[in-house]
Amino acid sequence: MSWLAFESEAQWQEILAASQVSPQLIFKHSTRCSISSMILSRFEGSELFQKSDITCWMLDLIAFREVSNLVASEAQVWHESPQCIVIDKSKVIYAESHGSIDAKSIQSLMLNK
Repeated sequence: MSWLAFESEAQWQEILAASQVSPQLIFKHSTRCSISSMILSRFEGSELFQKSDITCWMLDLIAFREVSNLVASEAQVWHESPQCIVIDKSKVIYAESHGSIDAKSIQSLMLNK
């Protein structure tokens, strides 16, 4: 699997629309933060990322801070970095940050839908 770049406010509406068909995962990443890089690396090595068909969006919040702020506001999720948010049917079903981001928990959530 690979990341889709989440770089515009218009894409937020695309993600919400796509979430009506299948869950959408957003990873908010700070390219200046070593913790964010470590969590991202751990996530990319997970079975969820390697073998799942969940759509994964990468949001570089340094380059696209206004998009990150829109997601925080619209999803009603406090902004943190790194942060992983899963949207299903336009609702947040998972939102964790830092070391609490757990691909196995997301995978389990997907299996139990």
